[in-house]
Amino acid sequence: MRLEYFQMIDKVTELDLEARTLRTANTVPCESPIFEGHFPGHPLLPGVLLFEIMAQSCGMLLLRLHNYDRMAFLASVDKGKLRTFVVPGQVIDVFARLEHDGSGYARLKAEGRVEGKLVCNADVTLKTMPFPAPELRGYLLSTAERIGMPMGDAVIDTVERAGNLTHV
Repeated sequence: MRLEYFQMIDKVTELDLEARTLRTANTVPCESPIFEGHFPGHPLLPGVLLFEIMAQSCGMLLLRLHNYDRMAFLASVDKGKLRTFVVPGQVIDVFARLEHDGSGYARLKAEGRVEGKLVCNADVTLKTMPFPAPELRGYLLSTAERIGMPMGDAVIDTVERAGNLTHV
C-alpha cells in the first residue's frame, strides 16, 4: 500500500469472473506521514482510506470485467460502516462482488477484514465510461499487472504491443 500515491491495493489474491468477485490483500504500512497527524502516539488508518481501499478493489474488479476498455470512477459509497480500528502493519483483506452493471453505473458490495474480523463494509457505486486519456488506461494496465491481476488475452496483446507503459 502506497498511501501517499493513493495506491491502496497490494495484491489480487482471487478473481472469479463467473461469480463476478475479487479479493485483494492490502498491507497498511508501518510508517507513513499520514500517521504523524492521525494520531500521534496512536496511529490509525483513517476511515476514509478504508472506504478508498474497498472502492479501488471494486474498481479493479469492474475494470477486469470490462477487459480494461472502460474506466470506473467512484460515484457513491452507501451504507458504509467502520467497525473497528485498523493500525499500521495489519493486512486488510477486501472482498468485492458486482451486484449490477448497466446504464453506465455499476453497483458493488465490499467488505474488509483483518485476521478474519470484519472491519468495514459498504455498497459502492461506480460510474463507467471510456478512458478519458490513453495514459490513464496504460497506467491502470501497469497497475493491474503490478498487483497480479489476471489480465486476459486481449489485454496481454495490448500490453505487449504498447511496450512502453508507465510502471509505478
